Amino acid sequence: MENTSWDTIIIGGGTAGLSAALMLGRARRRTLVIDSGTPRNRFAGHMHGVLGHDGISPAEFIARGRAEVAQYGVEVVSGEVSRVDTGEASVTVTYDRGASTTARSVIIATGLVDELPDVAGLTERWGKGVLHCPYCHGWEVRDGRLGVLLTSPLALHQAELVRQWSPTETVFTGLIGGIDKAAAHRLRARGVEIVDERVVEVFGESGSVSGVRLESGTKVSLDALFVGSTPRPIDSFVAHLGLSRTDSAVGSFLTTDAMGTTSHRRIFAAGNVVDPRATVPMAMGAAAGVGAAVNAILVQEDTEAATFWEERYAGSERVWSGHPNSTMVDVVSDLNPGTALDLGCGEGADTVWLAQNGWDATGLDISPTAIARATTATSSLGIDRARFVLADLSTWRSDQVFDLVTTSFLHSPVALDRIAALRQAAERVAVGGHLLIVSHAAPPPGSGGAHHHADMFVAPADEVRMLALDPARWEAVLTETRQRTTTTDVWHEDGVILLRRLS
Repeated sequence: MENTSWDTIIIGGGTAGLSAALMLGRARRRTLVIDSGTPRNRFAGHMHGVLGHDGISPAEFIARGRAEVAQYGVEVVSGEVSRVDTGEASVTVTYDRGASTTARSVIIATGLVDELPDVAGLTERWGKGVLHCPYCHGWEVRDGRLGVLLTSPLALHQAELVRQWSPTETVFTGLIGGIDKAAAHRLRARGVEIVDERVVEVFGESGSVSGVRLESGTKVSLDALFVGSTPRPIDSFVAHLGLSRTDSAVGSFLTTDAMGTTSHRRIFAAGNVVDPRATVPMAMGAAAGVGAAVNAILVQEDTEAATFWEERYAGSERVWSGHPNSTMVDVVSDLNPGTALDLGCGEGADTVWLAQNGWDATGLDISPTAIARATTATSSLGIDRARFVLADLSTWRSDQVFDLVTTSFLHSPVALDRIAALRQAAERVAVGGHLLIVSHAAPPPGSGGAHHHADMFVAPADEVRMLALDPARWEAVLTETRQRTTTTDVWHEDGVILLRRLS
């Protein structure tokens, strides 16, 4: 999993996370869900107000959701995310025991923690006899003796709401030191009883509520108690990024736009982690919209990349010389021919050379013009051991393995997670096979760094460290810099990495 190139990693596998995953999976996006297994509503035996699923248990609802997203290739793993870091074209997520994986985008759907007041017997009855949302649970306790424990002045809204479900309601104001005359008048106008004495204990059997005990020792009989919690979003793993937040009377939450985008263009958020008021269907709908928005943004990136490279090739009769990269030739000449994959093959010079030298070679490139020219050249030369495939490395998937996977100068001024693409390429190397990476190690003389962009000119040893491939599965054969002279007598410094996959 750590070497997989994901389109999106969703942190949190509750209602919001799985809803976003369903949209992305159906959009054929490679999606990973990392779930801690602690959804906000796990304390409740049943959930309500969810059309088509009314009365279902939260656990069964999540199980159904997991089965649905699995049909579309979404992977769900158990884990606790500790950190999210951002790059130019990717986001890295660190989870259990320091493992990490990368994606083009992240959706935070971790929900929140409900902090409850320190009242004996309250926490163990949360989600059972102690309730939060009258829309979720009010029907089940209708016409009962209902209590509302005020935890802040904002909870007055909850107190007024609960009266809709029963004419017998008692509001306890002691924790907040009482309420003003206007608020008390509004409640009493609807027959609500107000108790100013502090509640010190909630009691009942097997998670149920049969009443509360006041400071004086007086007991008040109840059938259910509603309490407004203090919501704390679960988002500490992005605290170091300094993402914009919106402060309100109920807390501080990540700021998102209508598409769920945070202040970082590759990080999105949905559900209770940004909206503590969202019920299950509200979180589901919002997250479905975020999933669709993420796919649309990735489609835009894919289109921009394809357009750039197609214009690069289609804008001239021939972009490259037609000669294979001499550094690649020098290294591969020492290997026994087998099957080969050439990533970012361009007009196919390297792939053609591999085929002419005994390899069954496949070239991949994003440009239709480049692939067409490579195919034409192969046909005119009568080469039958080379084929070319039009593919975007950001989305290309294959289960086939090769004796050699090679890429020369896989650098892009448009969005490309180079390291993630190389890790994905490594997974296509057969046991005993090789991964060859030829890159620009330094700008050519006189260029002034004119062609420099984010992922260029990385030392080979540094790039090996960035790849972070399992040393028990990989052996470094070459990690060096070589000088290469072009047909125009300009010399270049090439980084050369040759890795062999062990059994």
